[in-house]
Amino acid sequence: MNAVCDTSRHPRLDEAAGTPRMLFLVRSLRQGGAERQLVALACGLHRRGWPVTVVCCYGGGVFQAELEKAGVPLIDLHKRGRWDVAGFTWRLLRTLRESHAEIVHGYMTLGNMLALLARAAHPRTRVVWGVRSTIIDRTRRDWLSRLNFRMSRSAARLADGIIANSEAGAAHHASLGYPHARIRVIPNGIDTERFHFDAAGRNRMRDEWRAVDNCMLVGLIGRIDPMKDHPTFLRAAALLAACNGRLRFVCVGGGNPGFVQPIKALATRLGLDPRLVWAGPRNDMAAVYSALDIAVSSSCGEGFSNVIAEAMACGRPCVVTDVGDSARIVGDCGAVVGTGDPPALADAIERVAKNLEDPGRAARLHAAARARIEEAYSLDALLRNSEQAFRALRGRAERG
Repeated sequence: MNAVCDTSRHPRLDEAAGTPRMLFLVRSLRQGGAERQLVALACGLHRRGWPVTVVCCYGGGVFQAELEKAGVPLIDLHKRGRWDVAGFTWRLLRTLRESHAEIVHGYMTLGNMLALLARAAHPRTRVVWGVRSTIIDRTRRDWLSRLNFRMSRSAARLADGIIANSEAGAAHHASLGYPHARIRVIPNGIDTERFHFDAAGRNRMRDEWRAVDNCMLVGLIGRIDPMKDHPTFLRAAALLAACNGRLRFVCVGGGNPGFVQPIKALATRLGLDPRLVWAGPRNDMAAVYSALDIAVSSSCGEGFSNVIAEAMACGRPCVVTDVGDSARIVGDCGAVVGTGDPPALADAIERVAKNLEDPGRAARLHAAARARIEEAYSLDALLRNSEQAFRALRGRAERG
């Protein structure tokens, strides 16, 4: 099995028949939706015989272990911090030169910008950018993140291809000046073998959270961040708690303590403490989704929400805000409301909860949610569409 590779000993990428040599470039392998998709794509391509290497600026994290287990070569550039510029750039250029990658695929703003350096190593290398977001309040980001994004708007025309994971993200980036003709939408793919209803996991989680058998558990899963709009979820929960004694609530995910504490204080002021569990970050996500009766996304900004799709793969109906491609993902397997509207969110949750009270309707809703992901957003579809895009890009390079 290939272990993490030091930059002084790079793995040689042996070309598989009919497939270009691929290098994925990402800032880190911390737990997150974009990182999960990169690992799923890299591992899937590797299983299909593609010569794939993943390069990260900062190593560690749960996804590094997944790559190692799958045998995907991983190069950690050991970036020592924001101001490790000269040494890091030299290590990256050496990695790009020695990899002989035909396609370098960046992920998110920093990975995309760094991917352009591949041309300095091999002028004929094709560069693909991966954009994963729609509207983000960048006033909440630090100055360097804002600068990187402004630079990316100007540099986007240098990419040979741009892959967006949502229709909303493609339209948003085109409006910012990204070349529309080079943008292709490839939705995220969900590993339905990993994400499926887990009865034992459901019981274990509900016991841990002290959710009694006859209660209906409503959960919001995601980092505690302004983009996820926990206040709207909590205010909706307070409205529901006042009129429905069966409902219990859980928030799964971590966040910056400076933001988490005011959110928890809001829950206390709303009187939710007896009915609400703060579960923190979890890795056993199939069990977490299975423990819920309704999954909620109150986000004010999304591209393609992995949480929604993963919850549906586990047979959970979802109530979501109409941002990004959330409504497109849910279809008729839940409910969609506007952003920042606690009463509307509460009403939608109550409607879905009433449907779940009927065993026959509940079974149909669970099956429909699962089937929608299997049919429209499977991992196989992600791999098939990505392979087609990468082969086409190499074909244009050879003709050029």
